This record gives sequence, structure tokens and C-alpha cells, in this order.
Amino acid sequence: MQCTLCPLSCGAERSAHAGACGVKGLTVAKAYLHPFEEPPISHKNGSGTVFFGGCALRCVFCQNFELSRATRGKEVTPKQLAQIFFELEEKGADNINLVTPDHVSDLIAEALALYKPNIPVVYNSGGYCKTDALERIAPYIDVWLPDLKFYSPALSKRYTGREDYFAYASEAIRFMAKKPLAWSGDGKLLSGILVRHLVMPSCTSDSLNILAFLREILPEGAPLSLMRQYTPMGNIERFPELNRTLTAREYRRVVEAALALGFHPLYTQGKESAGTAYIPDWEF
Repeated sequence: MQCTLCPLSCGAERSAHAGACGVKGLTVAKAYLHPFEEPPISHKNGSGTVFFGGCALRCVFCQNFELSRATRGKEVTPKQLAQIFFELEEKGADNINLVTPDHVSDLIAEALALYKPNIPVVYNSGGYCKTDALERIAPYIDVWLPDLKFYSPALSKRYTGREDYFAYASEAIRFMAKKPLAWSGDGKLLSGILVRHLVMPSCTSDSLNILAFLREILPEGAPLSLMRQYTPMGNIERFPELNRTLTAREYRRVVEAALALGFHPLYTQGKESAGTAYIPDWEF
């Protein structure tokens, strides 16, 4: 069957060869209890995070470059993935966190049909996805965790190669925002949506447009995470403006705008979040 799962609709026969995402089937680069997500995701014991290889985006600044370019990862079947979910749950994971799942969401759904964990399942997406694909996996998902990267088509084309990024991501997040919010008594997100936005160097005006859009569509009480962790890495030789971390002024401008718009809960990061210390070791 020709693959049309993501917005690229590359038409690859992925049973035989890789699609534009770089993979044929499921590849897992790491599965472990991750303590460094937002507080309602990592919670007490850590998020049972499963990092998938491949990606339909081509972010030049990707912090998980080896994964997105499919140079890391062990091939697994849906049955083996279901076993990974079970083992993470047995270790005490507060949830199952599916990282970069969009290009393999059909196979993840197969795994979740074999074993649906008794803890929340988190869909940790770059946002570049089709709503019809989300609809098919939605029965298995408790928490949507999208990263809304860019508002401007010019910026998304420059840094991800996808001029239509916001057109797809905005519709995807509109769909995700319909999920009812539910919290545990001790602050774990059990259901709903938590949107992330990585503030980029020289892109604060774009960030403000994203905040205005999110304020229109997110329900009251939906958490927002403003990330300060941008670190110069990846393939940015042709993009000198990206060869620095954020200034305190840039980040403060976006945080203050979010507070003025009434986002609560609002999760922020300190300047120490930039760097390689929080990037996992990809040995699996």
C-alpha cells in the first residue's frame, strides 16, 4: 500500500522501502523512564518514553538529529512494541510517552490494540500530521502533547523544509484541543492537551502569533509549555542566525505575553535547559 499517512503523502511502499520519513516500519531508539518532561508528564516516577526513529519534518536544528534522520533505532514489530509498553508500566512509569509517532501511528495503533496500558498514553508529536490519521489512533490516546513550532510559512520552509507546516499543525491541534481535560489529585495530566512551543532565536514575533492562535482554540486550564532549551546543533551551517542560544530578553518577551494572555498552568525553563546534558544516550 502506498503511504499517505503524513502530509507529505510520499506514496512509498513501506513494506519494501523507506518513505520520506526515512523508515519502513517501527524503529525504537530508546525506551526508558524519562524524568525531564513537564511536571504533569514526568510526574513522580518518570514518563515511560519511547523514542521512534524517522520523521516527516526536516528541522535543521533538530536536537534528536540521529533519530529524525533514521540513523539510530532498533526495528521492532507491533507485538514487540506492546511488550515495551508493558515493561515500562511494570517499572512504574506514570504514562507511556510516544515521541515522534506521526509517521508510524498506524503501527503504534496496532501495538496499542494488542496491549492498552493501564496508565495514560501520551502522543508526543511535532505537529506536522493529518487529522484523519489522528482520528484513527485517537481511541488509544489519553494526552496530546504537540509541539507547535512555527506560524510563518516562510520560517517553517526555511527551518523545516515544510511551507505548509502551520496549515497542518493548526488543524491537528484544533482536533487535539477537543479532548476533555482531567487531572489526578496530585497534579498528573490524565487526559487532554498540553501544547509545547520552542522559542527560537530571532523568532519571537512568530512566537507571539502562535500564542494568539493558541489562546483562541485552547480550552481554559489547558497547560502551555514555553521551552528555552534551543541549542545550536543539527545542520545549521547555512543558518548563522541559529548559531546561538536565546537571550534572556527574547525568552522573557514571550513568557510575559503568555502571562498577559492568561495561560495557566504555564511551564517555563531556565537558561540551564540549553545544552546537551538533557539529550538521552541513544543506546537501546
